[in-house]
Amino acid sequence: MATVASISYFKRYKMEAALGEQPCPRLPEGFAFAAWSHGLMEAHADVLFASFHREIDAQVFPSLGDRQGSLCLMIEMTRKRGFLAEATWLLLGPGGPCGTVQGMRERDGFGSIQNIGIAPEWRGRGLGEALLRQAFRGFQREGLTRARLEVTAQNDPAIRLYRRLGFRRAKTLYKAVPEWSGF
Repeated sequence: MATVASISYFKRYKMEAALGEQPCPRLPEGFAFAAWSHGLMEAHADVLFASFHREIDAQVFPSLGDRQGSLCLMIEMTRKRGFLAEATWLLLGPGGPCGTVQGMRERDGFGSIQNIGIAPEWRGRGLGEALLRQAFRGFQREGLTRARLEVTAQNDPAIRLYRRLGFRRAKTLYKAVPEWSGF
């Protein structure tokens, strides 16, 4: 029988932005976007795992710290009613898949970024911005004019990117994460 030893709370920001006119995303030479297809499910999951397993978000969302958990997350997401293939992209680089973003349509008409991840060795090249802009264009093709996402407050590089793209904090949340011990 498992017992809860303690609960950790992680501060997260819910951020929102008007999409406005979106420039065509620019990728460095040797990179390309791959549109969503079920055949790319495992590649998306592998990039999620590579992007998050050593990051704080793997503590907040344990499925991101596990390759099988990342695959289960992708499967669940794609089965949801609001899943938007048009806002879900895989980024291919010289060594194969290196970035991923998933988008959903929320009931209130917002486009919602569920996860955006760039494998650590490819960060700092503008790839996250390009992936987000590609997802935003997908939201717009579906008639959505606003987007939202959540980010862990300690993720300063992501917050800087989101602010640069027009996101503003709409709400502060605290995610409770139990730490299990005993069996």
